[in-house]
Amino acid sequence: MDHAAVEIVKRLRQAGYLAYWVGGCVRDLVMGHTPTDYDIATSATPDALIQLFPRSLTVGAQFGVVIIPQGDHFYEVATFRSEGTYSDGRRPDRVTYTTDPRQDVERRDFTINGLLYDPLEGTVLDYVDGQSDIQSRLIRTIGSPERRFREDKLRLVRAVRFSARFDFRLENFTREAIHQLAETVNQVSRERVRDELIKLLTQGYAARGISLMDSCGLLRIILPEVTDLHGVAQPPEFHPEGDVWTHTLLMLEIMDQRVREGKAIPIGDLEQTQPVAGSAGWRRYPSPTLALGVLLHDIGKPPTFERSDRIRFNNHPEVGARMAASLCERLRFTTKQSLRITELVRDHLKFKDLPQMRASTLKRFLRQEGFEEHLELHRLDCLGSHRRLEAWQFAKEKMAEFSPEEIRPKSLLSGEDLIRLGYVPGPVFKKILKSVEDALLENRIRTPKEAEEFVLSHYQQ
Repeated sequence: MDHAAVEIVKRLRQAGYLAYWVGGCVRDLVMGHTPTDYDIATSATPDALIQLFPRSLTVGAQFGVVIIPQGDHFYEVATFRSEGTYSDGRRPDRVTYTTDPRQDVERRDFTINGLLYDPLEGTVLDYVDGQSDIQSRLIRTIGSPERRFREDKLRLVRAVRFSARFDFRLENFTREAIHQLAETVNQVSRERVRDELIKLLTQGYAARGISLMDSCGLLRIILPEVTDLHGVAQPPEFHPEGDVWTHTLLMLEIMDQRVREGKAIPIGDLEQTQPVAGSAGWRRYPSPTLALGVLLHDIGKPPTFERSDRIRFNNHPEVGARMAASLCERLRFTTKQSLRITELVRDHLKFKDLPQMRASTLKRFLRQEGFEEHLELHRLDCLGSHRRLEAWQFAKEKMAEFSPEEIRPKSLLSGEDLIRLGYVPGPVFKKILKSVEDALLENRIRTPKEAEEFVLSHYQQ
């Protein structure tokens, strides 16, 4: 158990207050998992907490929450409270402190998150049958589902995420309330919805989570572009697995399997794996951008579907990229994330053309930032359809074949050099310098002198 979290409880008890661990950490302990963080609930008011822990941060004190730093960790300590209405659908209008832990539990979201734990006695306090619901593998709200969801509409998504995460069934009344209130999720800030979506997609239960969001009516509100993948047929010679929806879920499931194996990926080489250790140069799998790339890579297919000699989706990567850009803007992804997601959608079919690419085009493709995500998206795309990995293997071989200097050679000429050679500055400079780099990447020139001769022979002054 977390020593600092035990000491905080002990110090509060010595000062005459009730104090327990609460929420997700207790749920995880009951389920046999190691908690990632520890929250504490107490009868001590924020003022009393600040007196006992002078280094406390008071960023949430108006809601009865104080952050206590201990070493490199921060612990959220909340005063027992009851709450009034939630006019903004996120925070209570009024908070009333109480010394009764039962009252505090009864205002929380789900029974599995309503458990208290006494780390000094090693006992669980359960006022809402949370342990029974864990045993029954059930997600159920504390009290009225409609009231809990109207208080904070993000709980609609959180209920689905917890159900998917633990593979628990949504209790019938809870599920019915999600259906009835699904459209109210639009009242939640886009950033909060985005963050929940990222958690759902990156923690090993994306396929189950997206399916559940769909069946509960949330997906059509948050991601209608993904809902539209249902029933869109594909040419069976390339997609024996079925329609675009089935294909996308299969890719997510293959991605989830890798997450559940507890792997990390080295930046730039997705094939070498090791347990997550936080070492430099390694990142968790999948990144949010890769996960969104998988989910959205074929959203351009429904609007481009046509039957001619066979089923075709002409220009669907370009159409999908525009749709993905709009979606990313809607959900307030950062500019950098939006650009990467859009590139993944736009470029996901380029791998089939790799063997026919000019050397300059191939090297530029291989050297683009985040290429390891493009490579992994292609691998998942193949495994979720025809299972042919020839283009993926070709890319891997070329990455091993080319040295970093071959892929990113130092420039042989600059704009100043072109002026020195007598060329007038203008838009043509970009064209000239690109053609010089093409020649360099294709090993047709190697030195600055050869570059000058190349320009003089190909471009009039």
